[in-house]
Amino acid sequence: MVADRVGGARRRPGRAVACAALGVVLLAGCASMPDSGDLRDVESTPRQDTAVRVFAMPPADGAGPGEIMQGFLEALTSDDPEYDTARKYLSAEAAGRWRPERSTTVLANGPSIETDCSPGGREETNSVTCVLTGTRVATVDAQQAYQPAGGPYREKLHLTKNPKSGQWRIDGLPDGVVMGKSDFQRNYTSVDKYYFASDTAVGAGGQPVAVADPVFVRGKVDPMTQLVRSLLKGPTTWLGPVVRSSFPTGTALRKNASGLAPDDQNKLTVPLNLKSSQVATGKCTEMATQLLFTLRNLAPTLESVELRGAGDDRLCELTEERAESTAWHGASKRPEYMYFIDGRHRVVRMPTGSTGTGSVPVPGPLGEGGKELRSVAVSRDEHTAAGVADGGGSLYVASLASGGAFGEPLVTSDGPTPDERLTTPSWDAHGDLWVADGDPRRPRLYVLEEGEKEAVSVAVPGLPGRITDARVAADGARIALVVAKDGKQSLLIGRIQRDGGTGQGISVDGLRSATPDLELVSAISWAGDSRLLVVGQEQGGVQQMRYVQADGSTLDGPAPGALTSVKAIAASEDERVPLVAYSEDGIVRLPSGAQWQKVDKDGSAPVYPG
Repeated sequence: MVADRVGGARRRPGRAVACAALGVVLLAGCASMPDSGDLRDVESTPRQDTAVRVFAMPPADGAGPGEIMQGFLEALTSDDPEYDTARKYLSAEAAGRWRPERSTTVLANGPSIETDCSPGGREETNSVTCVLTGTRVATVDAQQAYQPAGGPYREKLHLTKNPKSGQWRIDGLPDGVVMGKSDFQRNYTSVDKYYFASDTAVGAGGQPVAVADPVFVRGKVDPMTQLVRSLLKGPTTWLGPVVRSSFPTGTALRKNASGLAPDDQNKLTVPLNLKSSQVATGKCTEMATQLLFTLRNLAPTLESVELRGAGDDRLCELTEERAESTAWHGASKRPEYMYFIDGRHRVVRMPTGSTGTGSVPVPGPLGEGGKELRSVAVSRDEHTAAGVADGGGSLYVASLASGGAFGEPLVTSDGPTPDERLTTPSWDAHGDLWVADGDPRRPRLYVLEEGEKEAVSVAVPGLPGRITDARVAADGARIALVVAKDGKQSLLIGRIQRDGGTGQGISVDGLRSATPDLELVSAISWAGDSRLLVVGQEQGGVQQMRYVQADGSTLDGPAPGALTSVKAIAASEDERVPLVAYSEDGIVRLPSGAQWQKVDKDGSAPVYPG
C-alpha cells in the first residue's frame, strides 16, 4: 500500500489490506504521530482498486493520544462491517454508547487533528481533549440519504489514560463517523432503491410508476444485504410523502440473513419474516418488482427474484420481463426518435439509432413551419408535442399525426424579453405537461393535465427566485428547476405533491440544491431515474458539463467530452441513447465511445421524449 502523509511528515500506513482477488493480506503498524504542535491534516487514503478491501489495525500497546486519534480515524474508513476495530480505540463505556450508523460526515480533505490537545480533569497527564476540524462537503444520515453541506466542521473528542492498564483511549465522542471525500468515494456506492408513486398510475394496464430513491451503501460490506434492509425500512424522509411501498409495515429480512447474492442462474432468493397469509399475489409481485429494480443497481445481470416467507415457504417469484410489465419506469423506455427545431423553425426528428445526420419534419402542424418555434417537448408515448412560439410568449399543443392545425395557445406570457417568458415545456409519464413562466413580475409554474386541460398554477413554497428552466422527472414525482436570483442560476430539485382529492391542489415542496458548487447553471436534462446532466459554471470558472444525482451528490466517473458554448442539452433515461446538445456548432450528438458529431448547423432546442 502506498504510504501517505500527515501534515507533511511521511507516515507508515496503518491498515491491513486484503486483496480479495489475489488472496493476499498486507499488515502494517499504526502510524506514529506527535502529541503536540499545530493542526495536522489527515489526508484521505489514496483510492483503492475495487477488488481491494482495507482493514484497520488495532491500537498499539502504549500508544499516545495522537496515535490513538490517528488510528481511530483510519479505522473509520476501513471495510470493517461493525467497526469492531474502531471500538478498540474507545473505552469500554464509550464503545457501548457509540452509534456509527447514525451519520457519516464527509469533509473536503479529511479531518485535521488539533494535536496540541488541551489538558482536562484534575490529573492533566491522564485526560486530554482533542479537536477534529475540517470543511464539510456532505452528510449521509441514518437513512443513508445524502445531503450536500458546507461550512466548518469542529468536534471535540476526549481521551483518558486507564490507571490500571496505562493505555490511552477515547471516552467521549459524537455518534457517527467522519472521513475525507476520497475515502467516502472509496467506501460508499450510490444506488437507487425503488418505490411507487402514491398518486396515480399510467398505461392501459394501470401499472404503478416506479420512483428512484437514491441512497449510499458501503460498497464492500455486504452491499446487497444492506440495500435490501434499506428498501424494507421504507423511503427516505424527503421522498416519503409522494411514494408508497408494497411491503407490509414491519417487513424485514429473517434473523441472521446476510450475504445475499444471486446464484449461478442469476436468481436471488430473499428470506423475509412474512407469513404467506400476509401476502396477496398482486402485492407480492409488486414487492418483488421493487426488489428487482433496486438490486439491479448492484447486479445488472440479475434475472429473477424469489421471495420466501418466515417458514421458508415460497411467496412468489418474478422474472425481469414480468417486472417491466408490472411497473413503469423511465430507464426501461427507449425513445424512438430524437427531436429538435431546424433552421425553418419546424420540429424535425431522426431515429435514435441513426448513424447519419438526416432529419425529417414531424407529422402535423409542428412540422409544417407555421409558427416560429423556440422550444419543443414531445410526450413520452411520442404521440403529442408541445411547442413554445411567438417569441416565447405562447404554448401550443398538437398531435404528431398528419393533418390538424394549431389551436389557441394554452399558456401565454407577457415577460419583457423572450428569455423571461415561457421555458421549454416538459412531459411526465402520466401525460401531464409542465411549463414555467419566467416573467420576473409574476413568475409561475403550470401543469396541464393530460397536456390539454386548462393550465393550473402550481404552488412552489420557498421558491427563492424566478424559474428559467423546468424539467419534470419521468415518474411525475420530482421536478428539476433552474432558479435565477441576484445574477446566479441554481439547480433545485422538488417533490411533486398532488391533492389526491383533498382540494389542496398541486405543489412542489422540499426544494433542495443539486449543484451547490455551481453558481450559473445554464442547461439541464434528466439522464436516468435519479441522474441529471448539467451544464454550468463554478464561481470564476469555465463552463462544464457533468452528471449529478438528484440528491446533490456527484457521480464518480467520467464527464461527457468537452463542448464549448452549450445552450441546451438532451439526454434520455436510457443510457444507450446518444447525448445531444445545441452549441455554437448547432445540433451535435455524442454516441457512446465517440467524439461529438455535427448533426445540423442551423438546428436548436434538442430534446428526447419527456
